[in-house]
Amino acid sequence: MTGGAGYVGGVVAAHLLAAGHRVTVVDDLTTGFRDGVPEGAEFVEDRIQHAAKWLDSSYDGVLHFAASSQVGESVAHPEKYWRNNVGGTLELLAAMRDAGVRRLVFSSTAATYGEPESVPITEDAVTAPTNPYGASKLAVDQMIGAECHAHGLAAASLRYFNVAGAYFPPDGGGPYGERHDPESHLIPLVLQVALGRRESISVFGDDYPTPDGTCIRDYIHVADLAEAHLLALDAVRPGEHRICNLGNGAGFSVREVVDTVRRVTGHPVPEVVAPRRGGDPAVLVASAEAAKEQLGWRPSRTELAGIVSDAWDFARRVAGADTGAGGGDR
Repeated sequence: MTGGAGYVGGVVAAHLLAAGHRVTVVDDLTTGFRDGVPEGAEFVEDRIQHAAKWLDSSYDGVLHFAASSQVGESVAHPEKYWRNNVGGTLELLAAMRDAGVRRLVFSSTAATYGEPESVPITEDAVTAPTNPYGASKLAVDQMIGAECHAHGLAAASLRYFNVAGAYFPPDGGGPYGERHDPESHLIPLVLQVALGRRESISVFGDDYPTPDGTCIRDYIHVADLAEAHLLALDAVRPGEHRICNLGNGAGFSVREVVDTVRRVTGHPVPEVVAPRRGGDPAVLVASAEAAKEQLGWRPSRTELAGIVSDAWDFARRVAGADTGAGGGDR
């Protein structure tokens, strides 16, 4: 697992171990956390550009999460995104080919679609990224497709929408949740207000053509997301490149998220309406029918209150101890 010390990677690693896999996590800890690697996983601190050093024929698959992933940073420093996301993956694919490792599951993103022409978004929608981050992920999707066609790689690109929540393994490991620095995701930002670490939450635009005027986004629980990766690892076939959206299939507005945080936490959450941000579509919701049909995936943690409740439990643990497994590369 590349980038396995991050938020999503740590949860997937825990699921792989629980399923009986031998797991090696490779991460340079730029944004991940050493204590985000589950007990029982081997850890290698390195970059994917050096994959030829540590990838060998003893492995039967790669799950690739390592990436630079901040949209704003990608606009200011696009060269970092081409070097890390595209160049790094090129080296990883070469090392896989040389070692004879023929299965790959890639952490892609809904940012490959840009501003959608219609919703829910299906996998055959136009891909027109609006920033270098999304463009770099789309380039990797295309590289993987060419690798499958030319060299028989078996691969899946899983395009995430808004990953949220936290995971508390039944064996008592973890917990695993979001603790990005800086934080840019809505649910943990609103929870920071509830914790008293932020005075208010900014609502960027309340005049969108939606029921309450605020943007609508698709939130998927991180544990549901992890289960899709295990299914994809088993579903891939030589020479085929599957592309599947991973989302809840239902959208929640910014105001719905804020109101849900108020109900779950019992804390007031002051909000400040700010101008719209450029490039923010009114509605981004996934069609996950391909993942259901091709992978047999069925998300089970689809209620917003449950997603927020798990994230709140994790946020309180971290706030109380300033330790705990987590991290984030998405």
